[in-house]
Amino acid sequence: MIKSLLSLIVFFMLSGGFFSTTTQAQNSSQKLLVSKSNNPEQASQDKKLRHVVLFGFKEDATPADIRKVEEAFSALPGKIPQIKDYEWGINNSPEGLNDGLTHCFLVTFESEDDRAIYLPHPEHKAFVDVLKPHLEKAVVVDYWTNE
Repeated sequence: MIKSLLSLIVFFMLSGGFFSTTTQAQNSSQKLLVSKSNNPEQASQDKKLRHVVLFGFKEDATPADIRKVEEAFSALPGKIPQIKDYEWGINNSPEGLNDGLTHCFLVTFESEDDRAIYLPHPEHKAFVDVLKPHLEKAVVVDYWTNE
């Protein structure tokens, strides 16, 4: 039951339902944020674009294989200047709702243009080549930060 509900939520999010609502909320919160600031340019600069990536690995992926993926992803901030911040970790939630996803990576950009450079970047593509043989599933969610 919970897996079905999670699958439905992920489908809804990825199909645009969540993002269209978020965009409306984001636009209204941006207006609110701008109205609270004496400097509208500074208010919009305070927001950051977060790129959340969740991975689940194949059963036959060895600890060495997974470490190679972790290291390759962690090397990207030194190779792609559009990445403004980066962190990652391994799931330790006691809720058991991770649906096989074990690793979370959080990449921060200052703009959608920066993300647009990152996605097709040769170094990102090289990372994906390291990842693909070991990847069982992935979920990606991007969002603009709110206060």
